[in-house]
Amino acid sequence: MNALYRFRALASLALLAVAVPSCVAQLTPASATVYASGLNGPRGLVFGPDGTLYIAEAGQGGSTSTAGACAQVGPPGPYLGGTTATISAVDPSGHLSVLAKGLASSQNAGGDIFGIADLAFLDGSLYALVAGGGCAHGNPSLPNGIVKVNLKNGKWAYTADLSLFYLEHPAAYVDAADFEAPGVPYAMIAFNDALFAVEANHGQITKTTADGVTTLVNDLSFSQGHIVPTSIASANGNLYVGNLGLFPVLTQRERVITLSKDLGFFDFTPGLETKAADLDKFRVAASRAGFTTVVSLKFGPDGLLYALEISPVAGYPTPGAGAVVRLSREGAIETVVSGLTIPTGMAFGPDRALYVSNFGDGPIGGGQVLRFMVP
Repeated sequence: MNALYRFRALASLALLAVAVPSCVAQLTPASATVYASGLNGPRGLVFGPDGTLYIAEAGQGGSTSTAGACAQVGPPGPYLGGTTATISAVDPSGHLSVLAKGLASSQNAGGDIFGIADLAFLDGSLYALVAGGGCAHGNPSLPNGIVKVNLKNGKWAYTADLSLFYLEHPAAYVDAADFEAPGVPYAMIAFNDALFAVEANHGQITKTTADGVTTLVNDLSFSQGHIVPTSIASANGNLYVGNLGLFPVLTQRERVITLSKDLGFFDFTPGLETKAADLDKFRVAASRAGFTTVVSLKFGPDGLLYALEISPVAGYPTPGAGAVVRLSREGAIETVVSGLTIPTGMAFGPDRALYVSNFGDGPIGGGQVLRFMVP
């Protein structure tokens, strides 16, 4: 089974055994506060130009079964699709409201929910990454892809059909036992005037311009195999991709991969010469291990790289084991937040605080966004 699905299925089972906490006393730093609550599968977070926090919510799935309708993996299929995914907003005064609704959401037989995975701003416009779409997820008329959201009225429209792109541009390597035709896009950032999305099941990174033109940036499955990439960040013209990994969890085995155009390498070997077209491609330039179950990467206001780890303990998901780690200036991996339960997204706010989606996969209405002042 796909590590992403298997991880979330077990995470959901683990959450059934614990109640949503009424306080955050077990979290560190102790200054943690609940910034938003009552959420349905909070995932990616992004702050708008005016300081409003936008939250991707996976939703609750639906009632349209994929049984007998589409080719799928089972388990975790069949899926139950619907349009319960939403995008919520918390304005600078702390008021929570729903901005957009009616987006694709899907629940598999293990109880895992997939809906809106991530959010990003490009040229002042809000875009959402849809992960609960496609016929194999019970939403044949709503593919996985990127939608543009009107900030005034919440109306949305597709900018790119990523399900079709994955079909037309198959990955070099896929695990046939868990292949998801519509893909499982998981993370997205705005970079170099375009939207860069990471797909976890196929292992591909795509670039989509504001007019919807999508191209392949890198097929990580070709060089890395089935590592389940789930996160992306950018700095100094480079891309950084983190991965979830496989099961059972082996601690400190996952990595952050650097993709760069500036490798300083030219091949003059006959038949293997570096071509002009190759120089414009992002290629694997470096790889740093020592991470565990990474689901989000962000550069902080201090210029350091932060990684959100969903459950960095050996074996299987453990409630309360989630953490945020960072690479220090000396290159050491240090823990800065601990005590999280199935965290699924993070963002730094204009106040320099760190915001984390907690209980990102769990009881309906049990999701939170926590705020931390990171030392």
